[in-house]
Amino acid sequence: MKKFLAFASVLALSTGLSGTAFAQEIGVVVKIGGIPWFNAMEEGITKKAGELGVTAEMIGPVSADPALQVQAIEDLIAKGVDVIGVVPNDEKALEPVLKKARDAGIKVVAHEGPGLENIDWDFELASAQGFGEAHAKLLSDHIKGPGKYAVYVGSLTVPLHNAWADAAIAWLKANRPDLEIVGERYGVAENVDDSRSTALDLMAANPDIKGFLAFGSQGPIGAGRAIEEKHMGGKVFVVGPFSPGQGAKMVHDGVLTGGYMWNPAQAGEVFVTLGKMLADGTAIKAGDDIPGLGVVQPDPATKDIITDNLLELNADTVDGLAEQGL
Repeated sequence: MKKFLAFASVLALSTGLSGTAFAQEIGVVVKIGGIPWFNAMEEGITKKAGELGVTAEMIGPVSADPALQVQAIEDLIAKGVDVIGVVPNDEKALEPVLKKARDAGIKVVAHEGPGLENIDWDFELASAQGFGEAHAKLLSDHIKGPGKYAVYVGSLTVPLHNAWADAAIAWLKANRPDLEIVGERYGVAENVDDSRSTALDLMAANPDIKGFLAFGSQGPIGAGRAIEEKHMGGKVFVVGPFSPGQGAKMVHDGVLTGGYMWNPAQAGEVFVTLGKMLADGTAIKAGDDIPGLGVVQPDPATKDIITDNLLELNADTVDGLAEQGL
């Protein structure tokens, strides 16, 4: 039995003059299924696939296990899809199966996967350094005086989360030497319960902890719940990316400070847009205006397409973003 959940968005098949031609097929494998962030991404995949007349499916493993992502990609290779998209949990674990995909003539698009080699392109809606530093500055603005802070990532193998953490920690070390990091970083931010229990443990062991930098959409939610339980709102601050619909009430209750995000539905649309371009043999060039990304300056050496599409999460914006279904 397959150990992953498949969210299939099998859409209208386009037909040629003979009525027998089939639409291009795109399969997107994300980190984990069933959480608001990737639910929104699936909606974007479905919407754009309908607009472009392709067949698309999103596969979300039941846990953030790289082996399940490998299995899902193997299944897509066997299925003979035209394009595979991936939001990686572990770059090294995926390289062999992505090479197998490309050797089979399948195009590969990554998101949150800078550094992957066996891909055609990786797209990012924010630079890793800018995203990490923005959160570090936000945390710094709220913490007055010396203290400690902790850093969450989705796991210690998620490449982009750790790049964000590196940038944030470096900024705080340079600009807030009075703030001390607790431990190194904790790989719990893909699971609300793990994030909550880790925050409770860290607060018990470090009475002077004043903040959590949580990279991974469930990390801020779990840490915020711990803050709420201990009635530490306004004393311990939680910043990071999260789904507005999931975190809006916590922001207004003062247990979740805020953060930055991009629109995951928009990222889903970009997967399909880039996938169709690649399947059609369309080159992606500097100056192209690509829906969902804007005017791009792709780097052929790194295979990165990086844009700035950040949205700020705070008490003034979170309700409006939640109303958009994010």
